[in-house]
Amino acid sequence: MSTSGLPSLPTSDPSDVTARLRDALLGASFTADGLLDLLGAPAYAALARSETVPALRATRGDTALETLVRLFLLQQPAPHARVADVLPVRECLESGWLTRVGEDEVAATVDVRPYGGPGGEDWFIVSDLGCAVGGAGGIGSREEGVVLGVGGASMTLAGITVRTPVGSALDLGTGSGIQALHAAQHATRVTATDPNPRALHITALTLALSGAPAADLREGSLFAPVADETYDLIVSNPPFVISPGARLTYRDGGMAGDDLCRTLVQQAGERLNEGGYAQFLANWQHMEGEEWQDRLRSWVPDGCDAWIVQREVQDVTQYAELWLRDAGDHRSDPAEYQARYDAWLDEFETRGVKMIGFGWVTLRRTGAAVPSVTVEEWPHSVEQPLGEAVRAHFERVDYLRAHDDAALLAGHFKLAGEVVQEQVGLPGAEDPEHVVLRQNRGMRRATKVDTVGAGFAGVCDGTLSAGRILDAIAQLVGEDPVLLRDRTPAQIRLLVEQGFIEPAR
Repeated sequence: MSTSGLPSLPTSDPSDVTARLRDALLGASFTADGLLDLLGAPAYAALARSETVPALRATRGDTALETLVRLFLLQQPAPHARVADVLPVRECLESGWLTRVGEDEVAATVDVRPYGGPGGEDWFIVSDLGCAVGGAGGIGSREEGVVLGVGGASMTLAGITVRTPVGSALDLGTGSGIQALHAAQHATRVTATDPNPRALHITALTLALSGAPAADLREGSLFAPVADETYDLIVSNPPFVISPGARLTYRDGGMAGDDLCRTLVQQAGERLNEGGYAQFLANWQHMEGEEWQDRLRSWVPDGCDAWIVQREVQDVTQYAELWLRDAGDHRSDPAEYQARYDAWLDEFETRGVKMIGFGWVTLRRTGAAVPSVTVEEWPHSVEQPLGEAVRAHFERVDYLRAHDDAALLAGHFKLAGEVVQEQVGLPGAEDPEHVVLRQNRGMRRATKVDTVGAGFAGVCDGTLSAGRILDAIAQLVGEDPVLLRDRTPAQIRLLVEQGFIEPAR
């Protein structure tokens, strides 16, 4: 697809139609909060699943907000005169935001979806019609170059991204521009790339309609558009789907297997400034005769710490069905659907793929002689946003790397916020079978500890050193304090690594 049929790009003139359109949308409460108030929670949630019937039923009146919802979210034509009461309709027609339908109606040329920013900002995400989100019914278009709006993957990446102020940020494979929009709030300079020129055009519209600074937009694949430039932050929700071919630009990488994700991760290290982060969503193959953790460790570039989290695993049949439905192939001719399904399974069988993993990859450029690489599986619920938890993880990595066991015992610690203790055992038993420490925030981890570990964590308030606490515990339980000091640092190190206790500042 080309950029034809899209609204014209905004100018720097404050009277530009994009700025006037934004003012009109805000004036009618066409915002995330306004939609929730109008539609109610069930219809609002249904929209996120690409189900429009509840919203259609909730917008049968003639208010300005109902008109805008039908026009921009539900793709329903509206009477010219009615829209003229809400929007600068002549200018919107001339610039391409609207088009005439029949004699007296107008229709939207793009989907415009309100999106609430992390600081309460009223933003708008532009995408192709019928492509605001994915869903079990498919995206609503089978055109190769369509540009999707905000889906679950986009929101996941936005939530895990470290949001410290930076000088430069790169959104690689920008799509509708949601990651560039977030980055513009804490980066002095934002560069956004995409091999699809239509996506770059839509990103410019998203930024302008949201009142955000313009980004440096560059066309091309992977890191080719930025050559050897370096950044403080790199984010990417790439076309990570492992598929037989590259039929859909927004999702299919066009490389064999998981090579696109591997290439992206491996090439990111040399594009990061010291201390900079690169954060990606990715799929990876579980291969016959290979540990998936080893496969991912081999992706990590030299000079980078890494934290890789596998959030979900699917067998090859589940995976093929998911993405065939995403493309709407299940609604096609049954024979064609079966042939496509066969092609996916043939590809996996040929490559020896057993399962497909999905998760997050975070790199941090480090000057450490021995980088830290953590690869783990965590399919349990987490509390978004996780950007601060990601930053804190690498801060703890630095602390542990700089402290041997002796320094650890001399250190002072405090229990992290919202950590609770659970005792597990048979009812009426004198002592629990084991003790579990559980986080109620962030990654929401849980870990088993012995009585010493539980007692240690419980009294960590920053007052006493770790060694002094262990000496007191040894006296209470009648254990040799020297032996206790020798065997406990590994448990303290684990509690720090996983965020149950923190170094007292």
